[in-house]
Order: sequence, then C-alpha cells, then structure tokens
Amino acid sequence: MGDPKKLKKNYWTQAHPWNKQAIETGKKLKQEYGLKNTKEILIASSFLKKYKTISKQLTAHKTAQKEKEKAQVLGKLARLGLLPVSSELYQILTLEIKNVLERRLQSMVCRKGLARSMNQARQFIIHRHIVIGEMERTSPSYLVSLEEESQIRFKPKSTLASEDHPERVRKPVESVEQAAQQTSMEAKTSGELES
Repeated sequence: MGDPKKLKKNYWTQAHPWNKQAIETGKKLKQEYGLKNTKEILIASSFLKKYKTISKQLTAHKTAQKEKEKAQVLGKLARLGLLPVSSELYQILTLEIKNVLERRLQSMVCRKGLARSMNQARQFIIHRHIVIGEMERTSPSYLVSLEEESQIRFKPKSTLASEDHPERVRKPVESVEQAAQQTSMEAKTSGELES
C-alpha cells in the first residue's frame, strides 16, 4: 500500500503570539471578511509569505532556471488575479493579506451580490448552494482564478436559484430620488391603512 503521508499544517504561526497590534488587526480582518478563526488569517499570510520568499530568492539568482521559475510564479499569481499580467518580481513584495482574502470564494460570492453578508456567503458555500462552472465548491477559502470568477453562481437544483427566494439579495435602489419616492409611497400606504 505504501507509506501514508504524515499530515502537516499548511501555515506558519507568529514567533510571538501575544502581539497586541497583530491581535487587533486579526479581529478587524475576521469581522470584515467573515472568517471563522485566526487559522484562516495564518493560512493566507503563509501563502503570501511563501511567494514573497520565492521572489527574494529569484531576485538574487542569475541563471536560466531563474527565468523559468519567474515565469511560473508570475503566471500563477496573474491567473489568481493577485498581479497584473505584465508584472515583475518586485511587485510580489507589495502584495498584502487583504489581496489574498479578496480572492477567496467567500469574498467573491458576497461581492457579486449573491449573499447579503460575508457570513451568509460562507453559509451558502458550506451548504452546497454555490457552483463554479459545473463544479460544486464547499470550501469558503478556495482561491478563485480570473477564469472562474465569471462562472460563480447558484447551483441550478438549489432553492436559492429561484429569483423569488426570500434570502436572495434585493437589488439596490438606483438613486437617492427613487429611494425618497419609495419611502414616501410607503408612508402614504401606511397612512391610508391606519385611517
């Protein structure tokens, strides 16, 4: 059967865990992106740290292999939408953790208007209501590529696929004037009902 792989964690922890500034930043990120725990922040920062380390190493070398690896790294980050297509190695060092968190499936579902909040987007993904193309994704932390971004939608068999579902996001009113008209109409109808 072969040797089973030894499981290992896919993130690095901080050298000093009780850094007040890091804890405050983590709380804000968890709230803004609807993250379950600090582990998700550590995974995103480790992903970023890995590519920053690769960038520094490739900048130091001057070989033919460097050009191949440079093209592969920049190509992957461009496919993920983290960098523009014609970018250089030093631009990897300018990336922040928010850039990675914005490319998560959970963030994309919320930004596309399929959910009202990040927490609801997470729930839709875990409860198998979201598909990318024809593939069902159940991981909110899945990094969406630029190709897949336009293919995010509700699963056709899901009850949420119907426009009349009560949990579907209502379209925002286009202008302030229309909002004022809508509230005045609601006030008139409620006044008529009271009399």
